[in-house]
Formats: sequence, structure tokens, C-alpha cells
Amino acid sequence: MHVVLGAGPIGSTTALMLAEQGKEVRLITRGGGGPDHPGIERVQAEASDPAVLTPLTADASALYQCAGPPYHLWTTEFPPLIESAIRAAEASGAVLVSVGNLYGYGLVSGPMTEDLPARPNSEKGRVRAGLWAKQHAAHQAGRIRTAEVRGSDYLGARASTPFTIMLLPALLRGRRALAPADIDAPHSWTYTGDVARTLIAVAADESAWGRPWHVPTPPPVSIRELAELAVTMAEAPRARIGRMPNALLRAAGLFNVAARQLPEMRYQFDHPFVLDSSAAQKAFGLKPTSTTDALRETISALQSTAQ
Repeated sequence: MHVVLGAGPIGSTTALMLAEQGKEVRLITRGGGGPDHPGIERVQAEASDPAVLTPLTADASALYQCAGPPYHLWTTEFPPLIESAIRAAEASGAVLVSVGNLYGYGLVSGPMTEDLPARPNSEKGRVRAGLWAKQHAAHQAGRIRTAEVRGSDYLGARASTPFTIMLLPALLRGRRALAPADIDAPHSWTYTGDVARTLIAVAADESAWGRPWHVPTPPPVSIRELAELAVTMAEAPRARIGRMPNALLRAAGLFNVAARQLPEMRYQFDHPFVLDSSAAQKAFGLKPTSTTDALRETISALQSTAQ
């Protein structure tokens, strides 16, 4: 039994991939949703409650932690979620593979590799670093077997990033888009399907446990380059894109809780933000999906939703 927590773009894709491989899959979410597939059992449950989660994972060989609280609730809701997953993995003996990100590294110079120390420079970075620290400590103590899979900002159907939420819809409508970023800084973009593939590969390889892995990710492109590629692909008007003033971002935060979270993470877009995924590519023989293909899926999903 493979148990997946969360039915966002990563959890849903992971569950579908496993089911297509003929695996028995249980998908646990607060709402009981997720993809409709004969190989997927959808269960409505509160994963952050170990008394609820542990019985649901008793027969699991692998547990994929893909659930994520709302961005503004990370500080309060993420720690009990990962603690519940650790306790469930300990009780069942299942390997626990979780979805992480790059926040824990903080501001670095040069490409990010898995051996960088955790030096978060944001509250959300401290949360992320703390989650992995808990998992790794439990692994080191022999309580569980675990690993973490880390990607950069996502592209793909249902991907939720400043680019896919704030910029891409405007660009596809021919409108001017403002980015809270240096739009010419190199930036890594990770395809959601590649995150799912990496999770499954790591869970299946005992030699991969006990450490983080970076999702195979193509060479970085700037926001300007990504915007120009998007409008060309969608046959939309020429991309009109600029930098969002700090005052406008602060004003948006007065009315929008998601926008309120962006200033502390802005360093990721004001500087080069480049992920090195060579270790995972070599270890698992995985090649990253091209930015063009990942962006094509992102655009297609947005256009389907708008119809």
C-alpha cells in the first residue's frame, strides 16, 4: 500500500503515477477529493492528527507527505502535520518521503546543492528547515526511514507560484504584468510531474534515504524569458512586463493574505535562484522535463479553467 497525503498538484500526480504502475494507493485529504482512478482509494481525514492518520497508514509500505497548509498558516499547521506523519511512519514501518523546497537554505551565492547548510533568512524558511530537522532526527535515531525531495518554483497544471498566479493570467489576456522581482535574474522552474517521479524513485531506493534530494530541473530562465516564451506559445500579444514597486506590493498585502506573504520571500526573486539537481539525475537516471513542455501544460490548464 502506498499512502499519499494531499491532493494538490504534487499529491494528485504522485497518486496517479503510482496507480498507473499498478500500485495500491490510498489518498488522504481533508476534503476527500483527488483524482478519480480505480486504483486510488480516496479518504477524507485529518492527517495532522496522529490518532487518525496512524490507523490509515498501518498497511503502508511508503508514505508520501505532499500536503501543505495555506501559505499564511505554515507556522502553526505544518509542524503538527509532519509530526503526525513521523509517528505514522514509525508505527507502520513505511518509508516517509516528504515534499520540501529551497527556503531552508536562505540567501546563497551560486547554485544550490543538497549539501548546503540550513541558514534560513525568513520565517517560512525556518519552518521548512525545522520540518526536515525533525524528520532527519527521527531517521538518525532509528525511529523511521525518511528522505525529502526539494524543488524550486513549480510549473505544470495547477502550479501555484507568483508567476502562475500574478503574471501568467494577465499575459495570456494581453495585459501588462508586474512581477515582485528582478525580471532578468536567472531562476529555476521545476515541473510538478518531475517532483512526483522523484518522490517515487526515492521511496523505492533504500540507498536514497536519510538525506534530501533536488528534483531534476532544467537550466534556469528569467521571468522575462519565461513570459516571452509563454505569450509566443499561446499566440498572445507581446509580453509587457515590469517590476512591481515595493509600495504596490505592500498595498496589495493590506487586502490579500497571499500577497502579504511575499515580501519576506522576495529575496528569491531579487537574486539568482538556481537549483543544482545533478545528484538526483545521476542517482536515479531521471531527466528534467523541458521548461517549454512544463509551461505548455501550465498554459493549457489555465486556458481550460478559463473556458
